[in-house]
Amino acid sequence: MNYNKRSVKEAPVAGKKVLLRCDFNVPQDKKTGEITDDKRIRAALPTIRYLLDQGAAVIACSHLGRPKGEWKQELSLKPVAARLSQLLGQDVIFAADVVGEDAKAKAAGLRPGQILLLENLRFHKEEEKNDPAFAKALADLAEVYVSDAFGTVHRAHASTVGVAAYLPAYAGLLVEQELAVMGKALDNPKRPFVAILGGAKVSDKIGVIRNLLEKADTIIIGGGMAYTFLKAQGCEVGTSLLEEDKLDLARELMEKAKEKGVELLLPVDTAVHDKFENTDDFSVVPVTAIPAGSMGLDIGPETVRLFAGAIRGAGTVVWNGPMGVFEFPAFAAGTKAVAKAMAECGGVTIVGGGDSAAAVEQLGYADKMTHISTGGGASLEFLEGLELPGIACLLDR
Repeated sequence: MNYNKRSVKEAPVAGKKVLLRCDFNVPQDKKTGEITDDKRIRAALPTIRYLLDQGAAVIACSHLGRPKGEWKQELSLKPVAARLSQLLGQDVIFAADVVGEDAKAKAAGLRPGQILLLENLRFHKEEEKNDPAFAKALADLAEVYVSDAFGTVHRAHASTVGVAAYLPAYAGLLVEQELAVMGKALDNPKRPFVAILGGAKVSDKIGVIRNLLEKADTIIIGGGMAYTFLKAQGCEVGTSLLEEDKLDLARELMEKAKEKGVELLLPVDTAVHDKFENTDDFSVVPVTAIPAGSMGLDIGPETVRLFAGAIRGAGTVVWNGPMGVFEFPAFAAGTKAVAKAMAECGGVTIVGGGDSAAAVEQLGYADKMTHISTGGGASLEFLEGLELPGIACLLDR
């Protein structure tokens, strides 16, 4: 896939109306509707400020939640407009619809240096269907399109792909950074290149493992998916998470790693308990001695030492997925240890969104990482080497 896309800094935006796709899918308090984490709004500020400084009139758009094509007051972007106004220190005009009369009138009257935020794109079912008429109506509001919502570029929606058929399409500063850092890590990494994969299922990461076997020096496997690999090696895994139908695949991937000279590291010990619950009453056992009625819920201290050693000496590390049941404090130690080892690594450290990003932020290691991806699903597909439709549609350099 070509990551070399034309940047917003190459776009003729002075005096132009710019449709800017942002990711304002922020968590809100269910009772008050108050935004509980504005990280995604802050992430959009550099591109918004750049466009406003260049004399563009910015028409920002985003989705929020999953309204499934219906108007839902609790999923309105109005609170986002208020928060964005505070962060920018200027008034954000809000349109009560997306391509209706209010949006058209406010977009038509927008002046350079002003910003308009449209209502939730997903209030229209045409958005997720990438309906050409809806995409055209959205594109008709502006003269240039800028994509800055990396978390949605793996989806072929009207606002991520459709509008690029009608407007010159550029990468925003956030998307540009994602492409530069992630692209370089995959195509020209500083070695040794270590990939850490966790999470529940092998099936979610098959494509990623296959792609990384062609690129990485070491692949570390933790989380629930590790037990399928351990079982494939002949270990009994008790009641641990197991994908029986993926045992042959796990053997094939281990064989491929051997052929390619890629070191595949699996847990050597594990924290076990007989129930899926947060408890300090757990045992740590070697992976060869998991009791029949117990399940592995985190990597053990020996595994932490093994994994941390490989991470600290890496030139490039990419991490996607927790090492255990991170939401239970008792079984968060492995994930915390991986985050700490990455913070102590002198190489390029990339966290691939989702749970891993949440863990790093929560533990206070965010500023120690080279890059934390803003898109969990998108970064996973990126690591898989898949073409991301919301990137493919942007202008090539």
